[in-house]
Amino acid sequence: MTMALPLLKPEWTVAMPNVAACMTTRVGGVSGGVYSDVVGHGGLNLGTHVGDDPHVVQQNRALLRAVLPAEPAWLTQVHGTQVLDAADVADAPQADASFTDRAGIVCAIMTADCLPVLLADVSGNVVAAAHAGWRGLAAGVLAQTVQRMRDAGAETIQAWLGPAIGPQHFEVGEDVRQVFMQHDMSFAACFVAVSGKPAKYLADIYALARAMLKQHGVTMVTGGDACTVADVTRFYSYRRDGVTGRMAALIWRQP
Repeated sequence: MTMALPLLKPEWTVAMPNVAACMTTRVGGVSGGVYSDVVGHGGLNLGTHVGDDPHVVQQNRALLRAVLPAEPAWLTQVHGTQVLDAADVADAPQADASFTDRAGIVCAIMTADCLPVLLADVSGNVVAAAHAGWRGLAAGVLAQTVQRMRDAGAETIQAWLGPAIGPQHFEVGEDVRQVFMQHDMSFAACFVAVSGKPAKYLADIYALARAMLKQHGVTMVTGGDACTVADVTRFYSYRRDGVTGRMAALIWRQP
């Protein structure tokens, strides 16, 4: 596949020749203003719900579509745990993950600080994409996604953690920490107290995701080494900028 856009490509623990995956950045599109890149060129905003010109967003989606086997199964993400079969997705239903065991069906989720997680069984027969902000993580979106994959025939599953808000920038309150602590006390290791700010912590969303995946038998996990907040040249960030664009993480079985 020839990629016309500056796309990130996951590195997997086990190579899967029949699986393709990528993630967009803010670079390479036609959006202007706060949705552009930082050097005065067009940005690749793919979100239709963030205030960008709808016609411009469709142009950006067309640029992405040109390197995909089909239109992505776009979702309306609500920080929940609903997981849909991507082959049945139409008109952007509310859900936060999708999976497929069919070739040529593109699972997709959008982010701008929340954690994008791409998953595949090592045979490449089932793939999935999950939107894992802290609410979805705590509620079990990754567990639900893994289960739906196994129901579809997946056995040994591996995962890639795409760019998200890094542990030096994800400040949360005691309420967020307690949500995870109630789930598993071992998650305390994923929170570091902020000096001089009582009841404030820096949360490591990557560590939380790895821990939750491990609990559900997924131990081959790569990625988790980029920060959307810190890297202004490559990534949109809601926490950094407020009004901003959205990037997409996508995975599919080769047709």
